[in-house]
Amino acid sequence: MILAGDIGGTKTRLALYERESGRLKLLAEKTYKSADHPGLEEIVRLFTAEHPQKVEAAGFGVAGPVREGRCETTNLVWVVDAKRLAAGLGLKHATLINDLEANAWGLPELAPSDFAILNDGAARATGNSAIISAGTGLGEAGLFWDGARHRPFGSEGGHASFAPSDDLEVELYRYLRGRFEHVSWERVVAGPGLHNIYGFLRDSGRGEEPEWLRQEMYAGDPPAVISAAGLSGKSPLCSAALDMFVSLYGSEAGNLGLTIMATGGVYVGGGIAPKILERMRGDRFMRAFVSKGRMQPLLEAMPVRVVLNDRTALLGACRCAADSLQAG
Repeated sequence: MILAGDIGGTKTRLALYERESGRLKLLAEKTYKSADHPGLEEIVRLFTAEHPQKVEAAGFGVAGPVREGRCETTNLVWVVDAKRLAAGLGLKHATLINDLEANAWGLPELAPSDFAILNDGAARATGNSAIISAGTGLGEAGLFWDGARHRPFGSEGGHASFAPSDDLEVELYRYLRGRFEHVSWERVVAGPGLHNIYGFLRDSGRGEEPEWLRQEMYAGDPPAVISAAGLSGKSPLCSAALDMFVSLYGSEAGNLGLTIMATGGVYVGGGIAPKILERMRGDRFMRAFVSKGRMQPLLEAMPVRVVLNDRTALLGACRCAADSLQAG
């Protein structure tokens, strides 16, 4: 019996799994709004009180840098500590990893139907792989190929400095530089990043914001409103913002592919990509992905797939915890 958790800036999802015939079987699952709780330990107590099964191992993927079993979350005011979590569960050890590392661990548990192909890449592509996921923030991780299996590792590449690649993106950078001390990739490739792009296009006179759109954004979640209005074509401004977002997403995904030398493939995870899959399948994402000068042929040979299964991080946290249990 394994307790797994996917902890993000917006929501925290916990689940119980057990191994059956070499596969993970889901027994129970619940999602909590992260900001409604002072920390992960309280959520774990609530979940285990509702599902009082004896847990043999626990693994958690958390949005933020993990060092020596401890994480100060990036988009929450939480400190997540593996030792305290283990003590609360009566375990000797709990596994705590970055949420994108958890996604990387979860990829082998997925079926072919859990992916949408953006680029076939080279036949029988092998080697390192990478995963990039835009949601509340921007996460990135790598999978080192040791000749027999992929070994996931986390990173904080989403907080690396944003590098504009054309005149319009230079203007976007200057606009954001006036608002933020440091303009990272997360400022443009994430839910809030889409809102930032929209604000730049509006404020630079590249589109009109009608009253109905202003009211919908005020009453709801701005990135979701922008996505919906852009996909439907109801707002030319939102459509332009979505196009720019997709191009920037592709550009940074290509950067990650080069950084990791991801000849085995680049995976696009997170909550946003499946919702805008129609735009992701257009030419903007892949054009930006491969537009790296002399490295274009290398990038064209990398398979690129969108992860459609929203339980990937949960499965990965579970798989990592099971691996640690076997190793121990």
